[in-house]
Amino acid sequence: MHTLRQIFNRQKIALFFLLALFVIGWAFSDFRPFFGGLILGSLFGLYNFWILVRRMERFDQNISKGKETKSIGTALRFGSGVAAAAIALSSPQKFDLIGTVVGLMIPHVLLLVDRIVVHVKHF
Repeated sequence: MHTLRQIFNRQKIALFFLLALFVIGWAFSDFRPFFGGLILGSLFGLYNFWILVRRMERFDQNISKGKETKSIGTALRFGSGVAAAAIALSSPQKFDLIGTVVGLMIPHVLLLVDRIVVHVKHF
């Protein structure tokens, strides 16, 4: 079984490769706002996943020690998504809102693909 930290590290590497592709797309295509939105959303999505990993590790520690547990940061992650959308809306010449929303979902898609690959390898 992989730990949440190992999953996060694998996802971070995959997302950095995707970000490099997005930067190349931003630099050499006519769809700069869309690729800018993808970059912005992917960075905020990675930040949200990092918050989730950090909070889940703290949650696990508190459960194992028998301490009372607090929330896992849903409001903070939701606020981060709203901030990404607000940045995209405030600067539409640089960031496309649709690209930003798609970028926010990229870490979730990568997580699903990672789980499928790990399941197929160990099946």
